[in-house]
Amino acid sequence: MKKILAVLLAGMMAVTAFAGCGGGQKTESSGSGSESGDSTKVEVKEGAIVDESVFGDENNITLKVWAPDKAVKLVQQQVEEFKKAYPNKTFTKIEVVAQGEGDAGTQLLNDASVAADVFSFASDQLNKLVDAKVIAEVAFTDYAKETNVEETITAGTIKDKLYAYPETNDNGYYLVYDKTVVSEEQAKTLEGVLEACKAKGKKFIFNCGDGFYACTFAFTGGVKIDGFEEDGTTQKFTQYDEATAVATLQAFSKLMHDYKGTFTSLDVAQISSGFSTGTLGAGVDGSWNTKADQDALKDNFGAAKLPTIKVNGTDTQMISMFGYKYIGVNAASKFPAASQILALYLSGEKCQKERAEQLGWGPSNKKVQEDPVVTGSPVLQAIMQQSKNACVQVNIAPTLWSPMGNLGNKMIADQTKPDDAEYFKKLLKETIENIQDKG
Repeated sequence: MKKILAVLLAGMMAVTAFAGCGGGQKTESSGSGSESGDSTKVEVKEGAIVDESVFGDENNITLKVWAPDKAVKLVQQQVEEFKKAYPNKTFTKIEVVAQGEGDAGTQLLNDASVAADVFSFASDQLNKLVDAKVIAEVAFTDYAKETNVEETITAGTIKDKLYAYPETNDNGYYLVYDKTVVSEEQAKTLEGVLEACKAKGKKFIFNCGDGFYACTFAFTGGVKIDGFEEDGTTQKFTQYDEATAVATLQAFSKLMHDYKGTFTSLDVAQISSGFSTGTLGAGVDGSWNTKADQDALKDNFGAAKLPTIKVNGTDTQMISMFGYKYIGVNAASKFPAASQILALYLSGEKCQKERAEQLGWGPSNKKVQEDPVVTGSPVLQAIMQQSKNACVQVNIAPTLWSPMGNLGNKMIADQTKPDDAEYFKKLLKETIENIQDKG
């Protein structure tokens, strides 16, 4: 980080000379992120552009960018616009490569020297990236803080240092349904959704074997994560009522078995294809698949927060996992200034709005959140509502996912008996012990 700070600071005096210019163009100021507390500011112009002097002596620039598969084409276009914004710099090559946000952190840890210079990743990976010292601190801290919603900044900050540029405020899942199968009223309860699908001979998809989704079963019962224990690695849980948690698992399992053939555990990638073929009535999907689902359902596309489930006679809101996505800079980049400037650009208002419009992603940028592309989106509104009923995807032990997926698989298994409370009590205990590596 000191190397890039030196590069950025070298150009700051020249940048300051441009303050107040720009033909009436709106500007924002950004802190250098200096560890010494330097108060010098870099002017960030509209479009998340800085003066070319901030590149320092970097030229003949070669960068690699990791983006999720469905965003590669758009990010390539945004990179071309980025290069046009700096006409006096020579970009030998900026390559955009498909890499899922869920695996980006692991790939970076494998060998940072050959990994992407700029990469998108999910919020739960931040701790391990910081611990391994493979992610650089954000160079334009003030700008990031001024333009993005507070919760995304908080989740991207460790020990008072911001390590990534917020990219989305939507990393969660919601109920998507065919309005010719499920009514708006039926979408409010899981029982209503399943009954509607069964009546029309359609399936309902929930990926019980994926811990990212399956944690909903335990979370709804009050078993919620709470950061780490004092050792900094063991997953901590809030206090919960065991009887309620067990009853909740039983309630889910009973519906899975009562609606066998309707309630189906499949990868979310099967949801849009199920709508296209007319075999699916509803499913639990994420914002990253919004466009595919909308293309499949067209005018019959319906979206809502997750439904309630009846536990001991009471309608109980389903609790999900919810997080954020970020753009990080590889600490081993050979072009640290250019990497920071590109990450700034890709996380800016213009690029976030384009991703909201073309991909349906939920922005973290304050202004874009107020745009009709967001306020008029049933998906993003559903996700925002569900985010109020969710555990935040930060400070998560990597041991969480597999045991939660195993829990979901056992709940839906044919041999499982939903009325066996002792079985679920034991299953819950084993799940938590495995997550905490105490098994």
